[in-house]
Order: sequence, then C-alpha cells, then structure tokens
Amino acid sequence: MKRDYYEVLGVPKAAGEQEIKQAYRKLARQYHPDVNPGNKEAEEKFKEATEAFDVLNDDGKRTRYDQFGHAGVDPQAGGGFGGAGFDFGGMSDIFEMFFGGSGGGQRRNGPQRGNDLRYNLSLKFEEAVFGVKKEIQIPRHEACPECQGSGAQAGTHPSACSQCKGTGQVSSVQRTPFGQIQTAHPCPACRGAGTIITHPCKECSGQGKVRRVKTIQIAVPQGSEDGLNLRLSGDGEAGQRGGSAGDLYVVLHVKPHKLFEREGNDLYYEYPVTLMQAALGAEIDIPVLEGGTVKLRVPEGTQTSTILHVRNKGVPHRRGSGRGDLHVQVVVTTPTKLNEKQKQLLREFGESISEQQQMGSKTFFEKIKDNIRDAMG
Repeated sequence: MKRDYYEVLGVPKAAGEQEIKQAYRKLARQYHPDVNPGNKEAEEKFKEATEAFDVLNDDGKRTRYDQFGHAGVDPQAGGGFGGAGFDFGGMSDIFEMFFGGSGGGQRRNGPQRGNDLRYNLSLKFEEAVFGVKKEIQIPRHEACPECQGSGAQAGTHPSACSQCKGTGQVSSVQRTPFGQIQTAHPCPACRGAGTIITHPCKECSGQGKVRRVKTIQIAVPQGSEDGLNLRLSGDGEAGQRGGSAGDLYVVLHVKPHKLFEREGNDLYYEYPVTLMQAALGAEIDIPVLEGGTVKLRVPEGTQTSTILHVRNKGVPHRRGSGRGDLHVQVVVTTPTKLNEKQKQLLREFGESISEQQQMGSKTFFEKIKDNIRDAMG
C-alpha cells in the first residue's frame, strides 16, 4: 500500500511550493542512486520521494490527489489522467533542477562531470603529526590529448543525431483505456549522446578518454589524524562532453606509535618509576615525539597512576599555531626477587612509619568511612 505523499516528503498538507521543493531536495540528495550505489532500499525511497514530488509540485495533480487520493493520479487505478499525456520522461527535468546537471540528474547528451576517486594513504605516526609530502600514482581516465575529449578524429566533429535531433531521447506514446501515456528513453541510434561520431579518434576509439597513470604530489598537513579526508579538486576522472573532472579524495590511515597514544592534540605516555623515586622524588628523562628527551620532575610522595604534564610537547594544531601537551602517567614498580637482608630492611622501614604515611593523607579505611558518611547524608 502506497504511503501518503505528504508523509513521504514530511510536509503538512498546507505546505507551499517552496517547502515541498526543499523537502524533496533534501530527500533526493540523501537517497539518490549516485550517492548510494547498489543500495536497493535507498533507490526505492528515492523513487517514492520523486513520485510524491511529481504529484505535489503540480497544481492539477495535487488537486486531484487531495480530492481522490492515489486513485486521482494513478492511471492503474482509473484516475483522472484522461488524455492529458502523463510524461514519465519529464523526470529528467526535475533531476536537472535539483542536481545542477551533475550525476544522475544530467541529460545524457549534456556535459557530465567525471567520477570522484579515492586513494588510501598509509602514514607513519610522526608523518601525520608533523606533516609530510608524498608522491602517489593514480590510475584514471583523462581527456584524450589527440581529440581533446571530443571522441572525433582530428579535423572532424561529432554531428547531431538525425533520429533524436540531438536531444539524446526519443519519445513514444501508448494509448491505454485511461488515456495516452508518453514515455521517453535513450535514443538507440546515438545511445543517448545526441551526437554521432562518423570518424572516431584512433587514440581513444571514439570514447574521448584514455587511461593514464597520474603522479600527484600530496601535502599532508601537520596535525592530521587517522581517517582524515584530503580533497584534491579536479584530480578525479575526466568529464564527458565538456563536463568538469571529478575530485580525488585521499584517506589517511595512520599507524599506531610504539610509545605514545594520541587523543586529539594531546599525547599520552606511561613511564615506570622505582619505589624510591616515587617516595623521595626524582628528575627523569621523558622521550618526546620529535626525538630526544625532556626533563620531568617527579614530586616526592608521587602515587602510582599520577599524571604529570609536559606543556607543548603534543601534536601541532592542524589549523593555527601551538601544540597540545604530553601527559605522563607514572607507574610505580614494585621490587622483586629481594634477598633476606633487603626484606628485613623493608620490614624495619614499614614498622617505622604509620599507616597514614604509607597510605597517603587518609588511610584506606578512613576513605571508606568518609564515603559511607557522604552517602548517608
């Protein structure tokens, strides 16, 4: 059972012409087959939205639909087409209006934009952080240099198709009990191109495009992250009949680092310290991403999992100046394989200090008591 056309477009019955167009434009861009290749569900939703728009955007059809529902505009339901000659081929005008002559909305004999391309670029962690220039090779179709993309041999030109008069489409009218139905389909003589090439170019066999491998320089900006898309306008596939070239999208895949983890523009690093360093304090050498080390002071009495900070040693901002920070999580290591003398010294040390000194400012049990007191109000 067909859904209500107003429900399909998500507009009220009192919606004006502009509101209906905006609603359809949004759905068309979302579900267009060029945006969802191979997605049957999206294709059906696109057809449903287009059918709803075709009716609600036409005053006559909308009036019949408001009065009689689907039966008023569906020839299979015996509705009011009469001899009006409903033109299914007119959908191409709707596509052209909303998609500006690109993708699925193009007239086949008009300029066609080339396809977009995607390239997956693998980077080292440091290359993404500090930026790098890469040279990649892209196999793609380019305009034939011999015929300049026309497909015709040098000195000749494509001529208008005599069967379709250069429109690329032929129409047929079928009489039915409900009136005349006019349909349009690609011209069989020129295959929808609108022109005939009598002397095809030998270099591209009349296709107007040749396959080449293009070497392209990529400038990866500093601060780039995994999954970032870099768009190179005009570096995709060549267009047809004077259409612009598509774009190239370079998708970055960044390898993880052995030491550092990244979160936004900040770096995180785990550093082990001895029990004595944590208790007495120490100055340690922390590795940094650009190489070398920096000095970091571990305060006296530092507990395990404490996070210390090194300013401006993180990832450079991709836009603007400055860098993130390096966060160092201190992990206190416990001595192992102690001999008897070392064990005795630790026992004596433990007996010489209070539980509060060992556990910090509050003992474990004091913290539990505080939590219970807070919970009980």
